[in-house]
Amino acid sequence: MPLPDEKSIAQNPLFPPLPSYEPSTALRIQSLIIRPISFVSTLMCLSLLGLLAACKTINSIANHTFQRLTFRNPDKKRPFYEEEKKRKIQRAKEGKLWSKTSDAEQDAEQREFVATEGGPDPIVCDVSYYARRVGLDVEFFKVQTEDGFIIDLWHVYDPAEYTTLSEARRAARGPEVWNESGPSHPKNPTARKPKFPVLLIHGLLQSSGTFCVNDDDSLAFFLCKAGYDVWLGNNRCGFTPKHATLKTTDPRMWSWTPREMGNLDLPALTSRVLFETGFEKLGFIGHSQGTTQTFIALSKDQRPELGEKISVFCALAPAVYAGPLIQRFFFKFMSLLTPRLYYLVFGNHAFIPFMMTIHKILPGHIYGLFGYRMYHYLFDWSDTRWDRGLRDRMFQFAPVYVSAESMKWWLGRECFAKQKCILSTREETLQEDELDKLDLSNISAGPSTSQDPNIKPTRQWYNEQVPPFAIWAAGSDALVDGRKLLNRFNRGREPHARIVHQKVIEEYEHLDVVWAMDAVEQVGREVRDVLWKTCPVRDVVRVPRGCEEVDVWRDPKKELMKEAI
Repeated sequence: MPLPDEKSIAQNPLFPPLPSYEPSTALRIQSLIIRPISFVSTLMCLSLLGLLAACKTINSIANHTFQRLTFRNPDKKRPFYEEEKKRKIQRAKEGKLWSKTSDAEQDAEQREFVATEGGPDPIVCDVSYYARRVGLDVEFFKVQTEDGFIIDLWHVYDPAEYTTLSEARRAARGPEVWNESGPSHPKNPTARKPKFPVLLIHGLLQSSGTFCVNDDDSLAFFLCKAGYDVWLGNNRCGFTPKHATLKTTDPRMWSWTPREMGNLDLPALTSRVLFETGFEKLGFIGHSQGTTQTFIALSKDQRPELGEKISVFCALAPAVYAGPLIQRFFFKFMSLLTPRLYYLVFGNHAFIPFMMTIHKILPGHIYGLFGYRMYHYLFDWSDTRWDRGLRDRMFQFAPVYVSAESMKWWLGRECFAKQKCILSTREETLQEDELDKLDLSNISAGPSTSQDPNIKPTRQWYNEQVPPFAIWAAGSDALVDGRKLLNRFNRGREPHARIVHQKVIEEYEHLDVVWAMDAVEQVGREVRDVLWKTCPVRDVVRVPRGCEEVDVWRDPKKELMKEAI
């Protein structure tokens, strides 16, 4: 499948051309000079942020202590306070009583998913360990992108009915996409019907471990136990940067943005899942930046063919339009740097790689506290709706390696921070706002069926290859503005877009869509149902639990074609 025309991309202000790093002695010398300078400058930036986060933490602790001293319990204000206490007691009880031998010998008929790990949580960066705690497991695949990156693909499975592949068969293949037929894993003709495949992709600075930290309430484990074949994609570099030919010291290894993650990583991951499962399409779920790269890739001037491989795109906290948080001083500081000064401060390699060193050095509980406080300060997120007893675990799968070039795309002076959108310029967005004059706090419950005649034609992002969308927006999300995306679709600006489901959860912040204690009720079950109602092969795959009464979604585009015939 051909890549987008680079000439047209170069003329797009949203995707300026990437620096060209030709291998030479001058480049090696330049990199050797930049690295120590950027190391010192980024260490200073990280230290300053850590100090500011510590000051905010001290203030929070002081306030908490004062309330305790005045015989008030501030935790009672938490919306799930009683449920949190109940779960904490239950985990402690199970941790003391758990025995690997006794649990493994339980009658399988009495307990379908038998845990093979348990006891006190050691707080580790290992998705397979947390899968085994809930009676599942994970096998690890390597995938090669068309530009040579070796990325991670994790397969969540039920060990009672699936036999893992050998390491050789899980190794990287490619780098071509869409040119292999599957499945690689032979099907047993006497076995139950196969499960429909679902691919999940994570957000910025995270890995797909994000979907695996809430025990049975984790989205990945919930969907697996419901009856889906769950695959977790990870973007380039991740925890261990790998490339077929480049070394991590080569600046070409780090010359990429969300556009490359969408145009190259997603097709490689999708192609591998379809090859391993033998299906023609899969369900797709993205969170935050995972939605960014997908919305970019699906657009008509990028890799719209990807849409033909996806039955439905479920976007959680979609990062398409910027929220007010991007105006905070440390984000504004990055947008004020000239390109040359940006590279001098942050380098032309990984973005603040010292964060990964901290991750490796600090014990799990200490790092979990450090990670939360940093994220809380930077993004103003809180753990109000999370199970605080699992919070340290949640931050074991972040951060991962990302390129300084990618962070420049998000926060530099040219792209997202300036345009406030991933696919429209600032001028285009302002023009649309002026034309509709909508109250964006009151979006209609369903998508509009026709183009508003009062709105002038605007540049469309998608063509007829785009898959159906389902969107869950966080109403209290200051980082991105999900309402503006829904507004774009509901106003008919994308005539090829079909919205299967949409929801604004008013009380949710950016990470609550995956980590809130009621995320299964608010998001998970609806995602499960949407995946099933749009499944194109319902007659050949098993029906997920809880979907027995879910009707088939009628594609309006196909219905119109039938009427025309």
